[in-house]
Amino acid sequence: MEQNLKYAVGIDISKDSFHACISVINMIQKVTIKASHSFFNTPTGFNELLIWVKKYHKESALPLVYLIEATGVYYEQLAWFLYHQDAYVSVILPNKAKKYLEGLGQKSKTDKKDSIGLARMAAEQNHTAWKPFSAKIQQLRALTRHSQALNEQKTVANNQVHAIEHSQYQSKMVLKQLNSFIKLIDKQLDEIHKAIIETIQQDEQLNNKVNNILHIKGLGILTIATIIAETDGFALFENQRQLTSFAGYDVIENESGKHIGKTKISKKGNHRIRRALFMPAFNIVKYQQTPFLTLFERVFERTKLKMKAYVAVQRKLLVLIFSLWKNNQKYDQNYQYKQVAPTSGATQNEVLNEVLLLM
Repeated sequence: MEQNLKYAVGIDISKDSFHACISVINMIQKVTIKASHSFFNTPTGFNELLIWVKKYHKESALPLVYLIEATGVYYEQLAWFLYHQDAYVSVILPNKAKKYLEGLGQKSKTDKKDSIGLARMAAEQNHTAWKPFSAKIQQLRALTRHSQALNEQKTVANNQVHAIEHSQYQSKMVLKQLNSFIKLIDKQLDEIHKAIIETIQQDEQLNNKVNNILHIKGLGILTIATIIAETDGFALFENQRQLTSFAGYDVIENESGKHIGKTKISKKGNHRIRRALFMPAFNIVKYQQTPFLTLFERVFERTKLKMKAYVAVQRKLLVLIFSLWKNNQKYDQNYQYKQVAPTSGATQNEVLNEVLLLM
């Protein structure tokens, strides 16, 4: 009988519950599934998970690892719980898990099957231990998300005002209330903006990194704060391709035989990041920031579509922010950025070539 090397628990999680599977791998790399079970996504469910795992982790001297797929924010409480139990817990992006499961030939998607796949993945691979993001980044996420929500409400209210002002019959009372509501939102947005600046300034390292990025003319602190908050300071990203996929900027091709369809970005990612980069892309081109303007002109010349050119600028801007953050480097418009992330990921030129070829 071959000696076992490691136990692994894969967890597929959702809002109300999660499905866990425990596996073990031996010296000849054979993975054996021991059991699977579902639990409520609550503190009681977390404690039940520990009792259940202990039942099957019979060789207590062997390492035990947990692997959780980062589904929205629903994984965070469990990850924090396991972290405080001194468990070795890793968190991976959904796209990374999806590619692994596709490699196993898994076509059906259920919570149980996904947890089994994650348990195999955890047993076969070595993943970086998860670390909780800082309290400052947690605060930033709450502030930036509330800011986006308020802006959405303001847009709706402004549209209502516009519709009423151009209608045959107008209600002065409704207009008065809507305008008062818009003024209240503006006041709250101003308070949130000040709170975001204060939160960043209270953390020296965070403040320095943000100031490095702020040298990009046309990019504001709210955009940077949103990207940092939504990516947890890029903690889960090893390279730029994972980041662009997470944000929905990965490119989908539509070709088969002689058929050549439209090529576009997937938009299957964090919409908050894409929304945050929408206006800065316009501003950066407006201020004629050389590397971005050059990209915009080249993509527009190739496609004759301004929106595709602006999307290329958004994507490049996101990758550049990632590079400056990872390398703790101040933005210089005249500097030729060759490396997007330290020792990993594609070069900036590769990104530009990919965008230009596929747009």
